[in-house]
Amino acid sequence: MTDERINSRGLLAYLLFTAVLSGALVMVIQVLGSRVVGPFFGVSLFVWTSLITVTLLALAIGYAVGGLLADRFQRPEYLFGIILFAGLLVLLIPILKGPILKACLPLGLRTGAFASTLILFGPVLLLLGCVSPYLVKLATNGLKNLGRTVGGLYALSTIGSTVGTVLTGFVLIAYFSVDQIFALSGGLLMALAAFYFVIFQRRWWVLLVLVLPFLLYQPQQPVSKIGADGTKIDLVHREDNFYGDVKVVDYSYGKKHYREMLIDGMIQGGIDLADNESIYEYNYFIQFLTYMLAPEGKRCLVIGLGLGAIPTWYEKQGIKCDVVDINPAVANIARDYFNFKISGDMVIEDARYYLSSTDRRYDYIVLDVFSGDITPAHLLSVEALSLIRERLLPGGVLAVNLIGSLQKETFMTASVVKTLQTAFDVAEAYPAFDVKTSPNGVGNIILMAYQGERRTMQIDHARFKSHAIVREQVFGVLGKRFEFPADTKAMVLTDAYNPVDFFDGWLREMVRKSILKTTDWDILIS
Repeated sequence: MTDERINSRGLLAYLLFTAVLSGALVMVIQVLGSRVVGPFFGVSLFVWTSLITVTLLALAIGYAVGGLLADRFQRPEYLFGIILFAGLLVLLIPILKGPILKACLPLGLRTGAFASTLILFGPVLLLLGCVSPYLVKLATNGLKNLGRTVGGLYALSTIGSTVGTVLTGFVLIAYFSVDQIFALSGGLLMALAAFYFVIFQRRWWVLLVLVLPFLLYQPQQPVSKIGADGTKIDLVHREDNFYGDVKVVDYSYGKKHYREMLIDGMIQGGIDLADNESIYEYNYFIQFLTYMLAPEGKRCLVIGLGLGAIPTWYEKQGIKCDVVDINPAVANIARDYFNFKISGDMVIEDARYYLSSTDRRYDYIVLDVFSGDITPAHLLSVEALSLIRERLLPGGVLAVNLIGSLQKETFMTASVVKTLQTAFDVAEAYPAFDVKTSPNGVGNIILMAYQGERRTMQIDHARFKSHAIVREQVFGVLGKRFEFPADTKAMVLTDAYNPVDFFDGWLREMVRKSILKTTDWDILIS
């Protein structure tokens, strides 16, 4: 191909379009990476660190390799050959993700997240990194125009990345499954390459490669299987949006029929469909402890809806309940699949924003929010907890559901307690498990906080009823307070410094291992 052909207006326009599309798809792949890795390693600091690190590393190597190839092979067909191969690798991600994630699980939370991200997304991001220097080489007409050409191409690529990020977060994830978006992305890259060869090289046979997206795409099949113990497992509903991958799963065995909600692989709770009662103990601890400390309460705020079991219980007691949750899909699923209904308001927004903007005050506030495997740091700072205190009526109580440790590496759990003690007159920890018989002291811990003198508790057996599956655990330890030794290391968490996500990495790894042992693999990978 002659230089005149290379510098033709048509090809130049196509190269500019290539810069936009390749830049957009880099960000599409990066954002989708959290949806692939998240159900197995959690959507945490470590997963996002792995994704960003792999992206930057792969692009850096791609820039260097692309520059070398552009100097040696100064022809557009080599560039579009690279793009064609990148498209093929994108199409293979849904097929390879299961085996690769499973192979990386034994490496642990941090190493496993990084290794799986590197294997799944590193090669395709490296190839896409080759695109920009190749485009510069092809589009530059002498050194005189070098600065303008480089600046323009990188500007277009960055604009494409911006568009790709926005489209993925606010449009694609809302209307398409992750596998469908990968199929679309791979197909676009292959089409971009194929149309170059057809339009500028007249190689019509290359259009045959466009069959590959249809051949390699595997539509998601409904998950319905029989487990090793004879339990029938059905994926009833799945919904992806910007805030997570929400699934509803049914488990049937004989006359037993349970239903659970999962977000990014993390179990949010479950009910017995026979009576709509919760089959998880922590709900009962939250409900009973708050009532035991403030039995005359009339108004409640639940931050973090889950499947709606906690606000539903308050409503049954005649207590009007408002709920705040950032994820609109959760509210719809709780209503449609878990019989959630309240007389108060269902508010879809960030909890911190709601607490700052509302003038309502409550007798009970329940903080039951998890992002990935932990409570979001911006809700556990002394500033956030002080804001919650201001939203309590005189005599009101706060309950915080925390997954923490009481025996091993207690620094972060003790720090949350200390932060509560800084914001409130009284802050106490009530494990939802027997600390004496627990092998590692890890589990749900209900933290109770309020103003004034320490209060006494009395169990109202007429009102305190639980599902039979957890009754012994609930009433065996209900009301038993745990106190850290006086010399336990702890810090006050603030908005400026709140390293919960870092120091509790080992704890999240333990939680993830437990999830992977108890949740069917096909449910997580679907």
